[in-house]
Amino acid sequence: MRALVIGNGESRAWFKPNQIMANDVMTWGCNAIYRDDGYVHNLVSVDYGMQQEIYDSDYCLYNPEFADINNCYFANWSVVPSEAADMMLLGYNIPEEFIHKSKRVTNQCVISGKDPTTLQEKIDIAIQMNPHLDMKDLKLKMEKDVGIWITYVCEDDNVFAIDYPVGWSAGNTALYLASQNAQDVYVLGFDLSSYDAPLNNIYKGTKNYLPTDTKGFSPDNWYNQMRTMFRVEDGDTQYYLVDSTLEFEEDSVTHITKNELCKELEIV
Repeated sequence: MRALVIGNGESRAWFKPNQIMANDVMTWGCNAIYRDDGYVHNLVSVDYGMQQEIYDSDYCLYNPEFADINNCYFANWSVVPSEAADMMLLGYNIPEEFIHKSKRVTNQCVISGKDPTTLQEKIDIAIQMNPHLDMKDLKLKMEKDVGIWITYVCEDDNVFAIDYPVGWSAGNTALYLASQNAQDVYVLGFDLSSYDAPLNNIYKGTKNYLPTDTKGFSPDNWYNQMRTMFRVEDGDTQYYLVDSTLEFEEDSVTHITKNELCKELEIV
């Protein structure tokens, strides 16, 4: 089995999930790719707001058209009785604008988010530790997904909780998960991020994403996560980076072009 892991960098704007004709390729996508035409076999999300958006779209529920191959993998996803959400809110003076509830109400839910009462303290500490950064940009990023996210869930959904890795980006999490069952992994749309350049994401400026004028992120953690994947000592997985400027010394990494990818996976 082969796998195609699709990041949301702007270099993959030409690609749509329904373009693959080869029948031995499992696709892995991240976050808002579900909005595009077609579907991916496996959708990964680690952001609270994005997880709730995906769930509200019914993408996580069974669809005869997709059979059993449109699975979702969510980080920090722990299902509890819905009464827990009501009990948690008792005694806390949390403004309504910080409470995000999904469209349906069931007897089970997932509670996640960032505590708005301690946010300013964390922002102040971050500013003190990073005086060289753009303060407005830093504050904007730290305020993303602030609040309590209560997502009511169904018992027969297609969501799997991510046990490992924890704290990774959605793209690298998808890369790790794809590598567990594929020997050849093609990597598309994993673009270099940099604080000195604008945010590189084809969905920026849309719901649950940062604005279009946001600065990029430091690539250090991102690189380290990818290197962890590429340096697995007992693995024989080969990775093919498509039209990528990323440089890795590992023997498991090969660079290929868009045309080569289309030929290998029969992309039309």
